[in-house]
Amino acid sequence: MTMLFFSNWWFLPVHHLQVALLLAAVVVSAQVSDPALSLSNERSSIERTYELTKYLEHQLREIKDTYLSYLGPPFSDPDFSPPRPNTTALSLPSAATRLDLWRGLENRARLAQNHRAYSVLLGAVRELARATLCPYLQSSLLHFSAGLDGLLGSISGLMTTLGTSLLHPPSLNDFSRKVESFWVLRELQSWLWRSAKDFNRLKKKLRA
Repeated sequence: MTMLFFSNWWFLPVHHLQVALLLAAVVVSAQVSDPALSLSNERSSIERTYELTKYLEHQLREIKDTYLSYLGPPFSDPDFSPPRPNTTALSLPSAATRLDLWRGLENRARLAQNHRAYSVLLGAVRELARATLCPYLQSSLLHFSAGLDGLLGSISGLMTTLGTSLLHPPSLNDFSRKVESFWVLRELQSWLWRSAKDFNRLKKKLRA
């Protein structure tokens, strides 16, 4: 998998190359086989995971604006906010847990919830890409999903290091699909923001 990133790197635009290099670093870090991972390797893994999370958070802002314009009104209206669907085919996880309750969870519990969220959201972004007719937007979504896949792998590596088991997450009309797409992007934005905070706290703990 790592070889794939480097064999085709010269064909990638600059921002896509940045994702490829971040993913390659994350994959190499996650492949360390020593169960007693040194503090230095653990710190590097968390640092790379944090950097990738912040990069994806930045990329999502651009993709979200483009995608909502692609959906058209009322989704492209700045103040539009449809109700969150009660039931969806994607069972979208919410990042709306109160921050004080979230911070009260153990590191392993937060990582497990991050892993479940991105497992579901990765599938949702791939579905958005498949259903998108705009070639530029489809390409952007596919590259973004590659970054999410790398983030998911990095979180899996951190969970393994901390001895946490992986969790596996369990026909709409046109408007309902658009509402679902809207919430996929909104939840992604919330999760990436929250994940960046988590990984930053882990970095600070390791420095102490």
